[in-house]
Amino acid sequence: MEGSLLALIDLPDEVLLLILKNLDNIEVLYLFIDLNKRFNKLVHDSIFTNHLTMIRCSSNGSFDRLDEQIHDRFCSQILSSIHHNIKWLDVECSFMEDVLLCTSYPNLSGLDLHNIAKNIALRIFTKETPLTHIFQDKICEQNRSC
Repeated sequence: MEGSLLALIDLPDEVLLLILKNLDNIEVLYLFIDLNKRFNKLVHDSIFTNHLTMIRCSSNGSFDRLDEQIHDRFCSQILSSIHHNIKWLDVECSFMEDVLLCTSYPNLSGLDLHNIAKNIALRIFTKETPLTHIFQDKICEQNRSC
């Protein structure tokens, strides 16, 4: 093997998983979902799909939204293919409606909304909007299970 590079695709699944676990779940899904059958199976694992942090933490500790291209691909392709696995979402306020309305999240039990202004929070949680129904349904489900 002298002079040749070991390709990522040649690594055993166990080694690939060790490598992928060191990346952000968003990066793993964005880069490897639908790449090929093998990678698709690996990245659909719950370790990459249970908790999605759809924000970037900047060096000064503030939260920034994802790149528009990444966001668009998640909303148009990726989220609908993993929606049943998602249990927790961290979302930046400006992309919140896109993310929450692009698919259903039957197993969602937690949601962190970042950079949300008071007036937007009041509108979402007190007025009649498409998001209100999502939150009311989830709150009702949680209350029934108690």
